[in-house]
Amino acid sequence: RRRAVRGGGRRRGSPGPSPLTGLPPQALVDDTEDVSLDFGSEEELALRKAKIRHPLATFFHLFFRVSAIITYLFCDWFSNSFVACFVTILLLLSFDFWSVKNVTGRLLVGLRWWNQIDEDGKSHWVFEAKRVPTIAASTEAEARIFWLGLIICPVIWTVFFFSTLFSLKLKWLALVIAGISLQTANLYGYIHCKLGGQKSISRVTSRFFVTADAPK
Repeated sequence: RRRAVRGGGRRRGSPGPSPLTGLPPQALVDDTEDVSLDFGSEEELALRKAKIRHPLATFFHLFFRVSAIITYLFCDWFSNSFVACFVTILLLLSFDFWSVKNVTGRLLVGLRWWNQIDEDGKSHWVFEAKRVPTIAASTEAEARIFWLGLIICPVIWTVFFFSTLFSLKLKWLALVIAGISLQTANLYGYIHCKLGGQKSISRVTSRFFVTADAPK
């Protein structure tokens, strides 16, 4: 058998240059070599496409506000007492304001807003938005439910305002104004969080915390 010339031959099994291009072929990857595959984006996309990951928060996001609207429409069927209907609807609106502001907004869309008063008695509005997605991030269905409920219900109370005003049911006017005020406040706060209104406010709050921590 013919042996390869020392120094000029090729190692047995090593591929030579391609007859078509004349270039050396690419090195083959060893079967035992570890190859890192990025499944993070696929897992995150699958989680975001899940239907409901926070069912309890989603339920209470709609329960109190829808219950307040239904009670306002059909309270005369269940009770003839104006005071009982007034107090019931006002409690439902208050529960809705608290739950949306403190719980459902943080869980369903990763947004949060609040108001605080410094030592000088000045009021500061703080708007926050979660920037880094986590495993507990909200899904697209939850975000859609959150924003639809947040926008549609104040519109319904605005319709109630004009219907009450035109029908001269002035005793319900204060309750309707309270419903518009409470639900519009949440809508205003979360729109600021979503559109980046927290940037200009954060400068004020950061200066407040720096001056408050300076004496300490």
